[in-house]
Amino acid sequence: MQFLKYPGMKYSWFKKFTVGIALFFTFLLFLSIGTLLFVLSPSEIFSALLSEEMLYSMKLSVLTSSISTFSVMCCSIPTAYALSRFSFPGKSIIKTVLGLPMAFPELVMGLALLLLFGQSFLGPVLEAVGIKVTFSKLGIIIAQFFVAFPYAVRIIYSTFEDINPRYELVSRSFGYGEFETFRHVTLPMAKSGLFASGVITFARCIGAFGAVLVLAGGSYMYTEVLPVTLYLNISYGNLEMAITSGILLMGIAFLAILSFERFEGGRL
Repeated sequence: MQFLKYPGMKYSWFKKFTVGIALFFTFLLFLSIGTLLFVLSPSEIFSALLSEEMLYSMKLSVLTSSISTFSVMCCSIPTAYALSRFSFPGKSIIKTVLGLPMAFPELVMGLALLLLFGQSFLGPVLEAVGIKVTFSKLGIIIAQFFVAFPYAVRIIYSTFEDINPRYELVSRSFGYGEFETFRHVTLPMAKSGLFASGVITFARCIGAFGAVLVLAGGSYMYTEVLPVTLYLNISYGNLEMAITSGILLMGIAFLAILSFERFEGGRL
């Protein structure tokens, strides 16, 4: 009983050790990230933000990421629901395949997509009907989609798993069909998780780099999204533009994580 009543007195050294480790490495991470904020003066950052290249990059990033996020959410919700609620042949294989893109570098995904839409039969077929994927703005959207889709499925899957299936069974017992139950019972209960997933998906899309660079290219003022702007300007030695791009991406990521922490727990 003494162990249960006074665990902190006996293991205070362990608490100090773990908290100290957490604080130390959090400080190092904050220090490395915060360096971006103090290299340039506010006037230099503001000047870079208003440049033609940065404005184009921001507009293209927001446009492509919005389209990609909408597409990802439309596809990941039914996918996650099927994996959460139904048993079917190959389910474990599907879950494994969906997790692969989170384990290997984006460049691998970009190369795979480049071969799919450039070297396989699919590329010429699409180009025959006027759809060009490689080294185009459409390629940005497709690359962002495949990078973000596995993350969205994982988050939404966890959201559906946290919902007690009994609510759906009660709805079905009142004569509602599967789709009606999904629409009027499951989705409203999952709204916080869906919102959090949407925010994280948008941040993941806007921060996608490797797959976008390989599939869509890094053409100046054409397929130039924010990560590509950072990459190109580092190559040119233009630190003002590169750092400003990094600050924008860091700010978007911070807001995404903040929103995720706020809504993921179900407090909308």
